[in-house]
Amino acid sequence: MSPIERRRSVSVDIGGVQVGSGHPIVVQSMTNTDTADAAATAEQVALLHGAGSELVRITVNNDAAAAAVPEIVQRLKDVGIDVPIVGDFHYNGHLLLPGHPGMARALAKYRINPGNVGAKRRDEHFQTIVRVAVEHDRPVRIGVNWGSLDQQLLTEMMDENARRPEPADARTVMIEAMIESALRSAALAEETGLGHDRIVISAKVSGVQDLVEVYSRLAERCDYPLHLGLTEAGMGTKGVVATTAGLAILLQQGIGDTIRVSLTPRPGGDRAEEVRVAQQILQSLGIRSFVPQVTSCPGCGRTTSTFFQKMAEDIQAYTRERMPEWRSRYPGVEELNLAVMGCVVNGPGESKHADIGISLPGTFEEPKAPVYVDGELYTTLKGDGLVEEFKSILEAYVERRWGRPSEAAVEVAAP
Repeated sequence: MSPIERRRSVSVDIGGVQVGSGHPIVVQSMTNTDTADAAATAEQVALLHGAGSELVRITVNNDAAAAAVPEIVQRLKDVGIDVPIVGDFHYNGHLLLPGHPGMARALAKYRINPGNVGAKRRDEHFQTIVRVAVEHDRPVRIGVNWGSLDQQLLTEMMDENARRPEPADARTVMIEAMIESALRSAALAEETGLGHDRIVISAKVSGVQDLVEVYSRLAERCDYPLHLGLTEAGMGTKGVVATTAGLAILLQQGIGDTIRVSLTPRPGGDRAEEVRVAQQILQSLGIRSFVPQVTSCPGCGRTTSTFFQKMAEDIQAYTRERMPEWRSRYPGVEELNLAVMGCVVNGPGESKHADIGISLPGTFEEPKAPVYVDGELYTTLKGDGLVEEFKSILEAYVERRWGRPSEAAVEVAAP
């Protein structure tokens, strides 16, 4: 559905999920539970996967967390969930992975931060992790982060820059250091025996312009799949807008093979919100479809009643509630477009452009609501029951457009 030409990369198999230019851009997320609590972590993984996360990353920071990983994976399999689990390692991955072979086997991928694998013995520790990955045939994400960049490398590049006749600014050197850290680590991983098609790279920063620049440069210098994300994006509107601004620019350029939206949830908030935002970014750009889209107007002086707002919210919630069943019965229904409009100014026009649309009466307008199906006036609804009537029309449309022919119908049609 997208006219965007993807950057070419190799493909990496992550527990059956293919990541790379020839495959759909993958949505992933990360738990924030204590991984040592296997029950709570498995429950949140199930929540994230249910919302649409195709890979889920968990923290593996100590022996208790490492020991819990096989149980987490088993708990998920017991309830029919086979989502690939990615282990996130910092500082002690070179100890945990060899020390817990059951955990190393249970994980579908290892994430290593080159800046957090040691200083004096950095390469040795890094290679230890890579050898475990080779032993268990697991891919690795080399995840550079500007908040924990390899300080030795950064210092060397800053010193070298200072000796130049025309030194670059510190920001430019830092971005180049991130790229160098990722590419040097990837080269070392391959030298240690990891296949070229077993490596994913990320280079995360928390500024939008920095994000665009570091990934634009990185994309030109390698063919590894790239994982996109604005690190520490923040809370609420700020986090959503900043992430969308950065990712949209890169995705529009064909850069990015898997994404995560790193939102700070409110205490007790919905962790799966970051999954839905990631999906909406891809769907708004026309790259992938996940759920039916509802177009609705913001309201104005013509729509002093809140009815159309409540109806838009109701219809959007209804489509999400119906998606588990719709998805299994009606392949392709995620491309459905709906319109719930509040008055006659743009209402009929938007409704005609949608697959199904309803134009509600604005203030002082005649109390009737025309419904359009595939661009043509289908019926006009009135009265208190119009929301339920509209849902019935919607269900019938979904069945008619995406329903499979019955066996009887197939027999009749057969020669």
